[in-house]
Amino acid sequence: MRIEYVFDTVCPWCYVGKRRLDRALALRPDTRPVIRWQPFLLNPDLPPEGVDRAAYLDRKFGGPARVLRVHAAVTAAGQAEGIEFDFERIGRTPNTLNSHRLIRFAAGIGCESDVVEALYRAYFIQGIDIGDNGVLAEIGVQCGLDRADTRRYLDSDIDSAAVLAENSRAHRLGVNGVPCLILDGTYALAGAQEPDILLRLIDIVRETETEAAFS
Repeated sequence: MRIEYVFDTVCPWCYVGKRRLDRALALRPDTRPVIRWQPFLLNPDLPPEGVDRAAYLDRKFGGPARVLRVHAAVTAAGQAEGIEFDFERIGRTPNTLNSHRLIRFAAGIGCESDVVEALYRAYFIQGIDIGDNGVLAEIGVQCGLDRADTRRYLDSDIDSAAVLAENSRAHRLGVNGVPCLILDGTYALAGAQEPDILLRLIDIVRETETEAAFS
Protein backbone atom coordinates (compact mmCIF):
# COMPACT_ATOMS: atom_id res chain seq x y z
CA MET A 1 0.00 0.00 0.00
CA ARG A 2 1.41 3.35 -1.05
CA ILE A 3 0.89 6.07 1.56
CA GLU A 4 1.75 9.68 0.87
CA TYR A 5 1.98 11.70 4.06
CA VAL A 6 1.78 15.37 3.14
CA PHE A 7 3.20 17.44 5.98
CA ASP A 8 5.53 20.15 7.22
CA THR A 9 8.26 19.71 9.79
CA VAL A 10 7.04 22.64 11.93
CA CYS A 11 3.41 21.51 12.03
CA PRO A 12 2.59 20.09 15.49
CA TRP A 13 -0.61 18.45 14.26
CA CYS A 14 1.48 16.67 11.63
CA TYR A 15 3.59 15.18 14.45
CA VAL A 16 0.42 14.03 16.22
CA GLY A 17 -0.89 12.64 12.92
CA LYS A 18 2.33 10.73 12.30
CA ARG A 19 2.11 9.03 15.69
CA ARG A 20 -1.53 8.14 15.08
CA LEU A 21 -0.63 6.68 11.69
CA ASP A 22 2.14 4.66 13.35
CA ARG A 23 -0.41 3.25 15.81
CA ALA A 24 -2.90 2.40 13.07
CA LEU A 25 -0.29 0.61 10.95
CA ALA A 26 0.89 -1.37 13.99
CA LEU A 27 -2.64 -2.78 14.20
CA ARG A 28 -2.40 -3.97 10.57
CA PRO A 29 1.06 -5.60 10.54
CA ASP A 30 0.46 -7.35 7.21
CA THR A 31 -0.28 -4.11 5.33
CA ARG A 32 3.34 -3.57 4.21
CA PRO A 33 3.02 0.18 3.62
CA VAL A 34 5.41 2.20 1.48
CA ILE A 35 5.39 5.66 3.02
CA ARG A 36 6.44 8.72 1.05
CA TRP A 37 6.98 11.87 3.08
CA GLN A 38 5.67 14.65 0.86
CA PRO A 39 6.61 18.25 1.64
CA PHE A 40 4.09 20.99 2.20
CA LEU A 41 5.75 24.31 3.00
CA LEU A 42 3.54 26.24 5.39
CA ASN A 43 5.84 29.27 5.29
CA PRO A 44 7.75 29.15 2.00
CA ASP A 45 8.55 32.87 2.08
CA LEU A 46 10.37 32.90 5.41
CA PRO A 47 14.02 34.01 5.21
CA PRO A 48 16.61 31.21 5.34
CA GLU A 49 17.47 32.10 8.95
CA GLY A 50 13.83 31.91 10.04
CA VAL A 51 12.00 34.42 12.24
CA ASP A 52 11.37 35.04 15.93
CA ARG A 53 8.84 32.46 17.08
CA ALA A 54 6.80 34.68 19.43
CA ALA A 55 6.38 37.42 16.83
CA TYR A 56 5.44 34.86 14.19
CA LEU A 57 2.76 33.28 16.39
CA ASP A 58 1.31 36.65 17.37
CA ARG A 59 0.92 37.55 13.69
CA LYS A 60 -0.50 34.14 12.80
CA PHE A 61 -3.02 33.78 15.61
CA GLY A 62 -3.70 37.37 16.62
CA GLY A 63 -2.19 37.51 20.09
CA PRO A 64 -0.84 35.50 23.03
CA ALA A 65 -4.26 34.42 24.33
CA ARG A 66 -5.14 32.59 21.13
CA VAL A 67 -1.63 31.12 20.92
CA LEU A 68 -2.07 29.65 24.41
CA ARG A 69 -5.40 28.07 23.44
CA VAL A 70 -3.91 26.53 20.31
CA HIS A 71 -0.91 25.19 22.23
CA ALA A 72 -3.15 23.74 24.95
CA ALA A 73 -5.17 21.76 22.40
CA VAL A 74 -2.09 20.41 20.65
CA THR A 75 -0.38 19.60 23.95
CA ALA A 76 -3.35 17.54 25.12
CA ALA A 77 -3.47 15.61 21.83
CA GLY A 78 0.28 15.09 21.94
CA GLN A 79 0.25 13.67 25.46
CA ALA A 80 -2.18 10.99 24.32
CA GLU A 81 0.38 9.98 21.67
CA GLY A 82 3.41 10.09 23.97
CA ILE A 83 4.60 13.49 22.72
CA GLU A 84 5.64 16.01 25.37
CA PHE A 85 5.44 19.26 23.41
CA ASP A 86 7.55 22.05 24.93
CA PHE A 87 6.56 25.12 22.93
CA GLU A 88 8.27 27.48 25.39
CA ARG A 89 11.68 26.15 24.32
CA ILE A 90 11.19 27.08 20.66
CA GLY A 91 12.90 30.38 19.88
CA ARG A 92 12.58 30.56 16.12
CA THR A 93 10.22 29.46 13.37
CA PRO A 94 12.52 28.14 10.65
CA ASN A 95 12.26 27.99 6.92
CA THR A 96 11.65 24.26 6.43
CA LEU A 97 13.02 23.77 2.91
CA ASN A 98 16.30 22.26 4.08
CA SER A 99 14.65 19.97 6.61
CA HIS A 100 12.58 18.48 3.78
CA ARG A 101 15.74 18.19 1.69
CA LEU A 102 17.34 16.23 4.53
CA ILE A 103 14.40 13.83 4.51
CA ARG A 104 14.78 13.40 0.77
CA PHE A 105 18.53 12.76 1.18
CA ALA A 106 17.86 10.20 3.92
CA ALA A 107 15.59 8.27 1.56
CA GLY A 108 18.76 7.23 -0.24
CA ILE A 109 19.58 4.81 2.58
CA GLY A 110 16.00 4.18 3.71
CA CYS A 111 16.10 6.11 7.00
CA GLU A 112 13.74 8.93 6.04
CA SER A 113 11.08 7.93 8.59
CA ASP A 114 13.69 8.03 11.35
CA VAL A 115 14.75 11.50 10.21
CA VAL A 116 11.14 12.75 10.24
CA GLU A 117 10.72 11.58 13.84
CA ALA A 118 14.10 13.04 14.85
CA LEU A 119 13.25 16.41 13.30
CA TYR A 120 9.97 16.58 15.19
CA ARG A 121 11.61 15.57 18.44
CA ALA A 122 14.39 18.14 18.02
CA TYR A 123 12.03 20.99 17.22
CA PHE A 124 8.98 20.40 19.38
CA ILE A 125 10.53 18.74 22.44
CA GLN A 126 14.08 20.11 22.56
CA GLY A 127 13.41 23.50 20.95
CA ILE A 128 16.30 23.11 18.49
CA ASP A 129 16.44 25.29 15.36
CA ILE A 130 15.89 22.81 12.50
CA GLY A 131 16.54 25.55 9.97
CA ASP A 132 20.26 25.44 10.80
CA ASN A 133 22.31 23.21 8.50
CA GLY A 134 24.66 22.19 11.29
CA VAL A 135 21.72 21.01 13.36
CA LEU A 136 20.24 19.18 10.38
CA ALA A 137 23.54 17.44 9.64
CA GLU A 138 23.76 16.26 13.26
CA ILE A 139 20.22 14.88 13.08
CA GLY A 140 21.19 13.06 9.89
CA VAL A 141 24.25 11.54 11.57
CA GLN A 142 22.12 10.33 14.48
CA CYS A 143 19.92 8.52 11.95
CA GLY A 144 22.80 6.85 10.09
CA LEU A 145 23.86 9.41 7.47
CA ASP A 146 27.48 10.33 6.80
CA ARG A 147 28.31 13.69 8.39
CA ALA A 148 30.52 15.12 5.61
CA ASP A 149 28.23 13.98 2.78
CA THR A 150 25.16 15.31 4.55
CA ARG A 151 26.69 18.72 5.27
CA ARG A 152 27.91 19.02 1.67
CA TYR A 153 24.44 18.21 0.41
CA LEU A 154 22.72 20.66 2.75
CA ASP A 155 25.13 23.47 1.90
CA SER A 156 24.36 23.02 -1.81
CA ASP A 157 21.04 23.63 -3.55
CA ILE A 158 20.63 20.01 -4.65
CA ASP A 159 16.97 18.91 -4.55
CA SER A 160 15.71 22.38 -3.59
CA ALA A 161 13.80 22.58 -6.86
CA ALA A 162 12.46 19.05 -6.35
CA VAL A 163 11.07 19.91 -2.89
CA LEU A 164 9.47 23.08 -4.24
CA ALA A 165 7.96 21.07 -7.10
CA GLU A 166 6.48 18.54 -4.65
CA ASN A 167 5.03 21.41 -2.63
CA SER A 168 3.42 22.81 -5.79
CA ARG A 169 2.09 19.36 -6.67
CA ALA A 170 0.37 19.09 -3.29
CA HIS A 171 -1.40 22.40 -3.92
CA ARG A 172 -2.44 21.27 -7.39
CA LEU A 173 -3.95 18.13 -5.86
CA GLY A 174 -6.10 20.35 -3.68
CA VAL A 175 -4.21 19.95 -0.42
CA ASN A 176 -4.69 23.20 1.47
CA GLY A 177 -3.83 22.06 4.98
CA VAL A 178 -1.73 19.42 6.68
CA PRO A 179 -1.40 16.69 7.60
CA CYS A 180 -3.04 14.98 4.67
CA LEU A 181 -2.88 11.28 3.83
CA ILE A 182 -3.21 9.99 0.27
CA LEU A 183 -3.50 6.21 -0.07
CA ASP A 184 -2.67 4.49 -3.36
CA GLY A 185 -3.04 7.83 -5.14
CA THR A 186 -6.83 7.62 -4.81
CA TYR A 187 -8.10 8.00 -1.25
CA ALA A 188 -7.35 11.17 0.71
CA LEU A 189 -7.91 12.02 4.34
CA ALA A 190 -7.17 15.41 5.86
CA GLY A 191 -6.24 16.17 9.45
CA ALA A 192 -4.60 14.31 12.32
CA GLN A 193 -7.26 11.62 12.43
CA GLU A 194 -7.60 9.07 15.21
CA PRO A 195 -6.32 5.53 14.50
CA ASP A 196 -9.81 4.04 14.25
CA ILE A 197 -10.65 6.39 11.38
CA LEU A 198 -7.32 5.65 9.71
CA LEU A 199 -7.97 1.92 10.06
CA ARG A 200 -11.30 2.20 8.29
CA LEU A 201 -9.63 3.85 5.32
CA ILE A 202 -6.74 1.40 5.33
CA ASP A 203 -9.20 -1.51 5.31
CA ILE A 204 -11.16 0.01 2.41
CA VAL A 205 -7.96 0.30 0.38
CA ARG A 206 -6.95 -3.26 1.27
CA GLU A 207 -10.36 -4.59 0.16
CA THR A 208 -10.09 -2.66 -3.09
CA GLU A 209 -6.63 -4.08 -3.73
CA THR A 210 -7.89 -7.63 -3.04
CA GLU A 211 -10.83 -7.21 -5.40
CA ALA A 212 -8.55 -5.85 -8.12
CA ALA A 213 -6.18 -8.80 -7.72
CA PHE A 214 -8.99 -11.30 -8.38
CA SER A 215 -10.82 -9.37 -11.10
